Amino acid sequence: MAGTVFPAEWYPQSAVQVTWPHRGMDWARDLDEVTACCVAFAREILRRERLLVVCSDAGEVERHFSRDERRNLIPVEMESNDSWTRDHGAISLFVDDRPVISDFGFNGWGLKFAADRDNLITAKLFEKALFRPEVARHNHLNFILEGGSVESDGRGTVLTTARCLLAPNRNQPMTEGEIERFLKRSLGVERILWLRHGYLAGDDTDGHVDTLARFCDGRTIAYVKCDDPGDGHYGELKAMERELESFAAYDGRPYRLIALPMADPVWCDGERLPATYANFLIINDAVLIPFYGTGKDLIAKRQLQKAFPDHEAIGVDCRPLIRQHGSLHCMTMQFPIGFL
Repeated sequence: MAGTVFPAEWYPQSAVQVTWPHRGMDWARDLDEVTACCVAFAREILRRERLLVVCSDAGEVERHFSRDERRNLIPVEMESNDSWTRDHGAISLFVDDRPVISDFGFNGWGLKFAADRDNLITAKLFEKALFRPEVARHNHLNFILEGGSVESDGRGTVLTTARCLLAPNRNQPMTEGEIERFLKRSLGVERILWLRHGYLAGDDTDGHVDTLARFCDGRTIAYVKCDDPGDGHYGELKAMERELESFAAYDGRPYRLIALPMADPVWCDGERLPATYANFLIINDAVLIPFYGTGKDLIAKRQLQKAFPDHEAIGVDCRPLIRQHGSLHCMTMQFPIGFL
């Protein structure tokens, strides 16, 4: 495997990383419910692979799990601002067959929120020698790149959104061409598929692709589809659907597109939240799907089971998470085999 490979999420995994919620975060008023949600999806992960938990109190985390579950648990005490591991966690690559954690900059989604502690987590984990000795760390902290903003098919293609990667609060004054060349060079990919349409109300990320459209294999994309012309998302998501239909997979053929239902509106304090079924997590032999307590949950599960026929499809109640404008995929970051 010469050169650089950006593995797809469905590659066999050694571990998933989570930054555990605590009272110093915005979760304070919902902490018990959020913790219960984290315990639920953590148990599914621990049944299949290791779980690296960045936390303020290792004993507090460990008490939620049985002795058998703790065998796969790796708690590491460290300061953090928030729990959105997808965006402050490292992106895993293979460079000339060597596992590499690429540490990109995280600025709180364009200086919206404090991120000084989160931005140091990857370097601190590496310094603690938690990874295998052959794992290297590449320092890209001078470039802002959140893990939720890029999807890899494992074959040299990245799917992303112009709304996020070209946002003025990320990497200006770089041009689109300069950003594209940097991504190709640093991630080892051959082409970037830019989505220029699609959004979710209440989204803080400027349109992360993992809320809208996701690779399920090299030829399949699951995406959010809105069928209600009266919904304010309808026009933008219809335009995004047309963009996806125009894309070709690595073999030159159109993608197989699997439509996920637009989640029924979830509200908090008069604001519509960015609930989405696209924020699923692929782990070894399972796909974990965010549920929001409506009939759409089972429709989304059926659709994703089509995309992952060899995986167990498991719903996780993510209503506590969406109150802080994120969901299941946002909370996690996977490491392929060979990293831990």
